[in-house]
Amino acid sequence: MEGFPAGTGTRRPPAVRICPRPRVHQKLSFSDRVSAHVRIRSIETFTKGHVSLVRVMDEDGAEGWGQTAPYNADISALVLHRQVAPHVLKADVQDIDSLAERIIEAEYKYPGSYVCRALAGLETALWDLEAKRQNRSVCELIGGKPRALPAYGSSMRRDIKPEDEASRLKALMSSHGYRAFKIRIGSVCGHDADEWPGRTEALVPAVRKAVGEKTSLLVDGNSCYTPKKAIEVGRMLEANGGCHFEEPCPYWELEWTAEVAAALDVPVAGGEQDTDLAQFKRMIRMRAVDVVQPDVCYLGGIARTLRVARMAAEAGIPCVPHSANRSMVTVFTMHLMAAIPNAGPYVEFSIEPDAWADEIFAPALKVRDGNIPFPAGPGWGVTVNPAWLGSAKREVSGRV
Repeated sequence: MEGFPAGTGTRRPPAVRICPRPRVHQKLSFSDRVSAHVRIRSIETFTKGHVSLVRVMDEDGAEGWGQTAPYNADISALVLHRQVAPHVLKADVQDIDSLAERIIEAEYKYPGSYVCRALAGLETALWDLEAKRQNRSVCELIGGKPRALPAYGSSMRRDIKPEDEASRLKALMSSHGYRAFKIRIGSVCGHDADEWPGRTEALVPAVRKAVGEKTSLLVDGNSCYTPKKAIEVGRMLEANGGCHFEEPCPYWELEWTAEVAAALDVPVAGGEQDTDLAQFKRMIRMRAVDVVQPDVCYLGGIARTLRVARMAAEAGIPCVPHSANRSMVTVFTMHLMAAIPNAGPYVEFSIEPDAWADEIFAPALKVRDGNIPFPAGPGWGVTVNPAWLGSAKREVSGRV
């Protein structure tokens, strides 16, 4: 291994669908139990730029690595030391799931994003620690089997002209073998406005022509549209063989999203921004989406994301977690998707040149022939770059 030195709901199926439909079982078969008496001695954060890595050590000197949600990482690190670490230092961890929920309940006056972002750093480090103790991958620990996973190339750009976006995606098909892409339409929280007039209507057919009819075409509205406009755009997507319409309406307007999902044949996806399990329960119960998209780092870790996957599976809904950059969130997502039976057909994989993410760990994630090779070895299967750690800001809770 290369390394560093030292378901849609009950509606009829669409007339045109390119995304393969995953097989969804009613029950998930994975174990989310961990070994008893893992006493946490210390929690360290290493923060640099967009990322804060987390190292948890137990009293025997075993360690595990995790990561808080990317962006504003210094705030997440502060929240971790102030509002998460005090609840778990010297604790005997028997069940990561219940530990995570105890932290959420203990911080019940702060139910927003940052507690969950910080919790994810601790929680993912605990999974790594426990898997290494058992000399297994996290994927195996939660009932899966490591395997290469198909990826969809995820564009993050709205500043690019339709013809240029089409050209670069066609080139990536040739160089990396992608069989699916996601593009950005509308504008972020755009109140029905496009990034510039006519861009979306030009972009979708241009990309479809460039990548061909056999390539899956996904789009992300990033909370742009009212229901009326979203349905109009959705009809255009259907005419161009689109197979995934993500966050068409403001994500907090679940009734709007449900209205769009009921009107369209193209599957509607959502859930990336949500951090409350009760909101996911409501989303799934009201069939607001056809594809559920929890983010491991936004939601608070693997165990809470597994609970969302279980809820979705019981409703016959596939799960395609959000993983919009190549930091460790994509590693976490790969382990998760190789373990849940209702995983969607592709892992999200950013096509942008995120050098800040590529220098964190090895081996770097790369798409080959349309697939991401699975990281080999126990735990997450990756090695943190000591040079990156040495240049990061280190903070400690507990005794190292």
